[in-house]
Amino acid sequence: MQETTVNLSVPGNDLMSGLVGENDHLLRQIEGAFPGASIHVRGNRITIEGEQADTVRRVFDELVLLMERGLPIDIRTLDRAIDMVRAYERPSEVLTTEILRTARGKPVRPRSTGQKRYVDAVTDNIITFAIGPAGTGKSWLAVALAVRALKAGEVERIVLTRPLVEAGERVGFLPGDLMAKVDPYLRPLYDALFDMLDVETGQKLLDRGQVEVAPLAFMRGRTLNNSFVILDEAQNTTPEQMKMFLTRLGFGSRVVVTGDVSQIDVPGGRSGLVDLEETLSGISGLEFVRLSARDVVRHRIVQDIVEAYDGAGG
Repeated sequence: MQETTVNLSVPGNDLMSGLVGENDHLLRQIEGAFPGASIHVRGNRITIEGEQADTVRRVFDELVLLMERGLPIDIRTLDRAIDMVRAYERPSEVLTTEILRTARGKPVRPRSTGQKRYVDAVTDNIITFAIGPAGTGKSWLAVALAVRALKAGEVERIVLTRPLVEAGERVGFLPGDLMAKVDPYLRPLYDALFDMLDVETGQKLLDRGQVEVAPLAFMRGRTLNNSFVILDEAQNTTPEQMKMFLTRLGFGSRVVVTGDVSQIDVPGGRSGLVDLEETLSGISGLEFVRLSARDVVRHRIVQDIVEAYDGAGG
């Protein structure tokens, strides 16, 4: 590969300081990611030499765009931006998309191209299926989009549901009434909801019925109008349960179905999520989004674990 030299000028001292980081720690991170490139900074001018000079230039260009759009650069953002540029993706078009702000004022944004595709699919369709491994933000983003739709008046309520594959004798031994027994299995959905809203606001919505969290069995016989409905852990539905759920959809509603086909616990292994895309192909207003290890937004080791299992066929 031919060595090249490229130059770029960064507009403004504030952008340059944010680009290289305190004590140049972000600049060192970029140099570590591209050992074949030599980077020289003088004033507001950056010179890049080496075989990977063009790629490094694209990284800097994208980082400048991110900062100009109000997104500060930290180690995690830089790491993800580098990965996206290497894959010929545009972090400036993905990482600046804001869904809403949590109760603590933290912006909720897609963190990968796959997640951005997921968010766009939910926005553009009536039913969206998000299939991918743990850590890809399937449930988190779905709840964020549901809260945004409720706040905007697009729906009148949110319904969060999960199949209860563990609802055998172990649930029976738990204390309390039925909801107290199944509450531990629905807790991840409560946690996501209370992350988007403060606990007091979330509890008020639950008390008023504007947010409902219930086992999938509670959906039978109902018609869900003007609702944002999320079916989580859908790999643990049976085909009959999946059909039952999808036919609950009423007018003015939107549905998001999330699942990980590598973690099927449904008795007999007959998952309602497997082969569903083939069954429902060609239906307008319905889209399948497949997320991968590249969309994992937890600790990098989680992405490595997912890729290891994928490579082993597990």
